[in-house]
Amino acid sequence: MSEAYWREVHSTGLAVPTDRPLGDLTIELTRMLGDPDPDVRSGLAVPALSTWIQRGVYDDLLGGLGDGMAAGLVVGLGDSGNNGVFRRASSVEALAQCIARDNARSLVRAEKVLEWGDRIATWLLRERDLRAFVPERGWAHAVARGADALGTLAASEHLGKPELTVILDVVADRVLARGDTIYAHGEPDRLAAPTGSSGWPVAGSSSTAAAPRSPTRPSRVFTGPPWKRWRPPRRPRSLRAPR
Repeated sequence: MSEAYWREVHSTGLAVPTDRPLGDLTIELTRMLGDPDPDVRSGLAVPALSTWIQRGVYDDLLGGLGDGMAAGLVVGLGDSGNNGVFRRASSVEALAQCIARDNARSLVRAEKVLEWGDRIATWLLRERDLRAFVPERGWAHAVARGADALGTLAASEHLGKPELTVILDVVADRVLARGDTIYAHGEPDRLAAPTGSSGWPVAGSSSTAAAPRSPTRPSRVFTGPPWKRWRPPRRPRSLRAPR
């Protein structure tokens, strides 16, 4: 569909169109997440997906939608300096909305949320395109958006102190892996934000021990998929390939 179609959808307050199946609309919006035109990507696609997620349009489909957004994290992963980063950065923003919706409504299994977290962490540590604002293309900001997603993940009821420790390690590794890149567009603050919860473990204290698990949390931590790949790091450490 044309850009004009989606501008009309926005003009109606982002009511879900009735002239096309939701699945077709979602496929098109997902494709638009990688559009190099920021008016299409950030002005049309991201707000539409985010709003529909927040309104519960995808509540019965949230697991599949999140998986689709997670798939976008590996599109062109390892490249730098091209347009592929926009798909990855926009995908993690939409995936964070899926997690936030589950945080509010508990719509998917704990294992699914942990799987999404694993895929976010894998992508964020492997992302090589660290540009923030790209002239004529708008914001990429993959590191900042990845950090925002980790912050949303950290608020999930499905994470205990062991998983929060993993997130802390991922943030630290991402900071150390910046190379010659100078973070000058808010990345340090956004990387620090996920670690600001009062629930974070404190190094050297008894709080680093595994916390009693709530009934909604999986009984195994770091012993089965997907978190088994993540162990307390010894720097430097290499990242194992994603599934």
